[in-house]
Amino acid sequence: MAHIVILGAGVGGLPAAYELRKQLDAGHKITVINAVDYFQFVPSNPWLAVGWRQRAGITFPMAKYLERRRIGFIAQPVGRIDAAGNRLELADGTAVAYDYLVIATGPKLAFDEVPGAGPAGGHSHSICTVDHAEQTWKSYQEFLASPGPVVIGAMPMASCFGPAYEFAFILNTDLKRRKLRRKVPITFVTSEPYIGHLGLGGVGDSKSMLESEFRSNDIKWITNARTTKLEPGKMFVTELDRHAQPAKEHEVPFRFAMMLPAFKGVDAVAGVEGLCNPRGFVLVDEQQRSRKYRNIYSAGVCIAIPPVEATPVPTGAPKTGYMIETMVTAIVRNIAADIAGQPATAKGTWNAICLADMGNTGAAFVALPQMPPRNVNWFRKSRWVHWVKIAFEKYFIYKMKRGTSEPLYERFMLRALGITRLDT
Repeated sequence: MAHIVILGAGVGGLPAAYELRKQLDAGHKITVINAVDYFQFVPSNPWLAVGWRQRAGITFPMAKYLERRRIGFIAQPVGRIDAAGNRLELADGTAVAYDYLVIATGPKLAFDEVPGAGPAGGHSHSICTVDHAEQTWKSYQEFLASPGPVVIGAMPMASCFGPAYEFAFILNTDLKRRKLRRKVPITFVTSEPYIGHLGLGGVGDSKSMLESEFRSNDIKWITNARTTKLEPGKMFVTELDRHAQPAKEHEVPFRFAMMLPAFKGVDAVAGVEGLCNPRGFVLVDEQQRSRKYRNIYSAGVCIAIPPVEATPVPTGAPKTGYMIETMVTAIVRNIAADIAGQPATAKGTWNAICLADMGNTGAAFVALPQMPPRNVNWFRKSRWVHWVKIAFEKYFIYKMKRGTSEPLYERFMLRALGITRLDT
């Protein structure tokens, strides 16, 4: 009987564990290893950062839910992966052997690539983890007592731009509700070549619609922005032209800043020879299988996907929830096939489907496939998106506690968007 180890228990890793348990015979052992003992629903972090959510509402301890499904759980960071020897070395010195390894760790947050950035000794905040979002909420409360300029955005090599837009609009809405917006100039600083690029080369009318929303809400912006360093109350930005040459230097003042960092692969994964690209992202084939180690699979933000296009300031391609879900399903089917002695043929999708909250309204986009040219390419703003995202948050967390492995994005989000067929 096989032992399948899943490294990481986020929106990819936890569903992978449940789906594997459903698909495989009970004699096969499944173990989830995660750096912390709780699940966190990362898409809710922008709300937590302004006090619209509490930590207890978007996290839960995982051990008892996994135990109910006969899934082992270890809450330990992994120090080293011995891919040739099919074993993991945990931070406490424990060794765990595996027959199949599923890497779903998410990214390492590369704040160190911009001096002075980040919440750990730097001068900017983050919403990338629930801990970061809680710290941001604490600082935001202090900011409200003495408001001033705000900077929000994404630094060079960032690949997940949606949460920066969400946070800008959510903070804007919160300040209006508190009657403080007139005291807070907001500047959006992004490595994207234009507003609404999103790491996808734009989707539908995303450029014109998001620019219009920024104008309507008096949010200024700087694009092609190479953030070079942060000091207390100051962000230094070089704006590039379309030839990637410096066009203008900016010294942007702030009392409160939230900047999304570049992503890299986590150290234990990046340190495996032949597993990753130079940024530490796992190189996989169409079946989500490592190109070098045939019993290692990977899904989510930690896999290598090329940029949609070259941009003056480097940007990465996002991995949206629907994409991650299909990658996980492909991995489960391929592991089951391999155990049965059959060829692994299942593939994930690079379709991008996303709901973004905007405070009291929201935007949805569909890019099928993610890489242009596309069969479907649209971007819509509507108040119902705000409520659908709230409903999806509750539904996803409920299903993770129940241990249900159904394809949540396909059954919930696509129906909400009125999409009945995905042709790529």
